[in-house]
Amino acid sequence: MREVAIVGAGMTRFGELWNQSLRDMFVEAAAGALNDAGADRLDTIYVGCMSGGQFVGQEHLGPLMADHLGMNGVAAVHVESACASGGVALRQAFIDVASGMSDLVLAAGIEKMTDGADVTNVLATAADQELEVYHGVTFPGLYAMIARAHMQAYGTTEEDLAWVSVKNHRHGAMNEKAQFPGEVTLEQVMASSMVAEPLRLLHCSPVSDGAAAVLLCPLDQAGQYTDRPVKIVGSGLATSSLALAEREDPAFLDSVQLSAERAYKMAGVGPRDIQLAEVHDCFSIAEICCIEALGFVEKGKGGPAAKDGLTTIGGRIPVNTSGGLKSKGHPVGATGVAQTIEIFRQLRGEAGGRQVENARLGLAQNMGGSGASSVIHIFQGV
Repeated sequence: MREVAIVGAGMTRFGELWNQSLRDMFVEAAAGALNDAGADRLDTIYVGCMSGGQFVGQEHLGPLMADHLGMNGVAAVHVESACASGGVALRQAFIDVASGMSDLVLAAGIEKMTDGADVTNVLATAADQELEVYHGVTFPGLYAMIARAHMQAYGTTEEDLAWVSVKNHRHGAMNEKAQFPGEVTLEQVMASSMVAEPLRLLHCSPVSDGAAAVLLCPLDQAGQYTDRPVKIVGSGLATSSLALAEREDPAFLDSVQLSAERAYKMAGVGPRDIQLAEVHDCFSIAEICCIEALGFVEKGKGGPAAKDGLTTIGGRIPVNTSGGLKSKGHPVGATGVAQTIEIFRQLRGEAGGRQVENARLGLAQNMGGSGASSVIHIFQGV
């Protein structure tokens, strides 16, 4: 298996991009990645998108996006794993290059969520239709149940949830691509509207449009495109039951733990070696559960991590330096690739005011549904 590097990255800003279509956003991000690396060709394209068919009525995204990028004829395919679609597209691109099938591969993620679709119903397709959606559950409702289970088991408080939002908005205020690049106070979070008790509006990621793309090649060819490649040293993918009620412990994300174990093993590292991480904070409770399942803190100890400064820039393990899904935005198919770009920029020393000092090893964790799928990549600066 060949060693694989990321040599270029590009992304749109995230937000309500009314004047850009699905294809426009893809071209902006993909062209940005190609230009970043000085590349003018591709062997393969993987397009991560949760539900272009329902959000904007467009499927068959592989050839569409290749055509509008001016790469007609290139192998191109759509990848879907709910909100983990972008991360799984990256994994497929990684496998393609590592196997020797392709030398120059684009991994992209995209979603256009604000053009009139019923977002609640579209997102609900990532839950169990018979056991959950039929009975009226929504994703805020599912994560509210996870939060309640965590609170009951470990004493986690609503204030603990709020500090995750405060911390991530503090980071996101330094990110020019973020949908909400502004800080919020603890009092603002605690006073925001209740969505699904105990989750309030400012515990929840927004509805977003956006695209992100990275360019991969064999490490031994990376010098053709950049003098600062970032190596992918680990990749892990795992699943759990789609229905939350089918899991042994609804307060613990077992797919995240299993995908982490696989990525750590491949990279030959452990959680204490990771210097920064982007994790899937679609709701504030998700970040708390993810850092536990990743092994950054003990099970049940994730609640106070943000308040105590453990996961802030300057803390022991900075988490979501980009602002996370909460502040940066969550165009669901694009999220996993955007997380990768944050780690890529950090490991190259390009993160500006949110730069983590001496960062050499980073992790991105992207999740689908209420944790039914999780994909993790570990990156190393070269």
